[in-house]
Amino acid sequence: MSEIKVGVLGARGRMGSESVRAIEGAEGLVLAAAVDAGDPLDALVDAGVDVVVDFTSPAVVMDNLRFCVEHGIHAVVGTSGFDDARIAEVRALAAQSPQVGVLIVPNFSIGAVLMMRFAQLAAPYFESVEIVELHHPDKVDAPSGTATRTAALVAEARREAGSPPVPDATTADPLGARGAVVDGIHVHAVRARGLVAHQEVLFGDTGETLTIRHDSVHRESFMPGVVAGVRGVGSRPGVSVGLDAILGLD
Repeated sequence: MSEIKVGVLGARGRMGSESVRAIEGAEGLVLAAAVDAGDPLDALVDAGVDVVVDFTSPAVVMDNLRFCVEHGIHAVVGTSGFDDARIAEVRALAAQSPQVGVLIVPNFSIGAVLMMRFAQLAAPYFESVEIVELHHPDKVDAPSGTATRTAALVAEARREAGSPPVPDATTADPLGARGAVVDGIHVHAVRARGLVAHQEVLFGDTGETLTIRHDSVHRESFMPGVVAGVRGVGSRPGVSVGLDAILGLD
């Protein structure tokens, strides 16, 4: 198998620097470029990069993707801020170079991917469901991409099963204590020092509850997913969301 030349954008950040180490240690992958704020994107082309891993910021990620698509470079995106509108924008962008693969990943942890799948399976069987996500206070967005993706999967599963709306008799919430509502599902965000990335999905029905929880206690837990994404994105032209297909969960 030929080596895959990888470029990391946001290479000096928390996730970017961890990705650099993972790529350097992964068989069949070569770190060809480590780019951060202020560095020219042309370094990716000069290094002959095949796949870019993007851990930058919502403010610059679209410009990075535009550059990658224009230069025929596959992209694995861990940067947050991809709602339906932005994903649609990426699909339109990627259509200009049909051979390029763009993989947008809300969470690279294998355990988190399975947590989302288990929640999707459980969703039609319970009357109530809410999501609590907990992260470090340096995280810039809320709710997390993982929580938003989980809510979408849960809501889709409930619609397909013909489930009624989640019951909620709240009529007064001036301070927003009930959290955000994502696709009909309440999502609550906690930010505290000492946390890394955690999420629980709480299901309830008469006489019972079910909690599905995942905890990442070190950023190293995301690296097997990053490596899998880098290895798999080239075989999936167009735009994909999540690691499910890469892991054979589709």
